[in-house]
Parts: sequence; C-alpha cells; structure tokens
Amino acid sequence: MRYVITGAGSGIGQAVATLASHTADSAGTGPVRLALLDRDAESVEAVAAELRGTGAECLPLVVDLGDPAAAGKAVEQAVSAFGGLDALVSNAGISSADALEDLSLDTYQRTFDVNTRATFLLARAAFPALRDSRGAIVATASISATHPTPPLGMYSASKAALKMMIQQMAVEWGRHGIRANCVSPGPTDTGLTRGSFGDARDAAARANRRYREAVSPMRKIARAQDIAEAVLFLAGPRAGHITGVDLPVDGGLSLTVMPLTGGTPGYRLDEIAQEATAR
Repeated sequence: MRYVITGAGSGIGQAVATLASHTADSAGTGPVRLALLDRDAESVEAVAAELRGTGAECLPLVVDLGDPAAAGKAVEQAVSAFGGLDALVSNAGISSADALEDLSLDTYQRTFDVNTRATFLLARAAFPALRDSRGAIVATASISATHPTPPLGMYSASKAALKMMIQQMAVEWGRHGIRANCVSPGPTDTGLTRGSFGDARDAAARANRRYREAVSPMRKIARAQDIAEAVLFLAGPRAGHITGVDLPVDGGLSLTVMPLTGGTPGYRLDEIAQEATAR
C-alpha cells in the first residue's frame, strides 16, 4: 500500500502512519510506502525515522496545508517516489476557541483553508493516481460537524463542509473506482486536546476529563489508535464496497443527546456531575 498521510507528525496522523507501517503490502511485492506530511519538520522526521525501523519506506515532507500550492506539490512528490498512490488520508486540522462575535476574518479563512480546502486540493492532485489504483480517500472530520460546539467558532462549520465534500467525491468519483469516506472522532487524547482534558497535572483538565468520560456511554476518552484503526479499515480492501459514509468513532457520545436533555434517570446532568466528581 502507498499512502499520503497528513498531520503525520503527531496525534491521529502519527497513529495512522504507525499502524499502516505494520500492514503487509497487499500484493506482497514490497514494503508499505508512506508519504508523511506535517508542518513540523522535527516531528515528521522523527516519525519517519522510527517507522523505517519497521521496514516501511517513508517520505517525510514539511508542508503547510494553508498554502494552496503545497498540497499538489506534496502529492506529486509522493506519486513520483512511489510510482502511484493507493490511499489519501487527509487528517491535518486546526481549531481555535473563538466565539463567533469575536472571530476574525483571518481565523475564519485559515480554518477553512486547512480543514476543508486542503482536502479538496490533495484529493484533486491525487485523483489520477487514485483512479489508476482504484484507491481510497479518508478524511478526519469530527462529531462537531454534526453537533455545533461552542466556542470553536468555525471549526464545526469547516468540518461539516468537509463531510459534504467527501460525499460529493464519493458520488462523482465512484465510477472511477475511487472511494471517499470520513471518520468523525469524539474527544480523543492528542496534543491538540492536551490543554482541555489531557494534562493530568492541571486540575481543570482533570475535572473536564472526568466529566467527559462520565457523559460517554463507554466512560472513556478515545486513543489516537482507536481513530487510526477506523481510518485504515476505510482505506483498505475490507471496506471495498463502502463509500460516502461518515463513521463516528466517539464511544457512543453522539447518541446521548436525548438521554441527557430528556433527563432520563441515570443520565441527568446532575447525576453525571456527581459521577464525575466521585471518580
């Protein structure tokens, strides 16, 4: 398998790359080939060095996906190096805690540039190679694409647009053998969420984590590996007849709106808060 993976220097992208590096080449003809894209040179080089130890062929590329010219160039480099492409994993994303009334135009534009436009540019550049291989596109959306999430400003809107764009690709490019799907994580332990609920040294983060775990049916926060497993399933041959789906990987969190707001016994917010405090 030949992959382009964005945001590969940390978090979910790194987890996808790590799992992919242990996946045998489907044709048995050579190593897994990974084009690892990230804007942090040190991080992506370190991931590439580690994964080469598994036998994977790695091409680390320092890319700012907010630059409209960068996506196409990176895909061209990957296709040239690997002789084609089997899967595009568009995972890189950004967020900012801005209420709509305070949101600057620059933040608005940057959020859509990275979270939405970059996937389009990557996919458009990868289209000929994916058509040749009858390959797959998997984008990381969010349950925030379905559920507005204050105070993340344009994050929810950018992810909602991403979901629709992926569905559009599924419909338009299916006749070429290209599949396009999303995964939508809920709360997940990554560097991006460390300040919110991942820093065990911070009392507010610990309290937020306990509450988030308490409102989730599975009573836990996802690991980056949990999301990566879903990504690689959708990118691989076992999902060969699946396209245009948005797969929530949220421990059932998106199912809890009615129990929580309806005050169902065992799911009332006061009871949830008590459970979280007791943990």
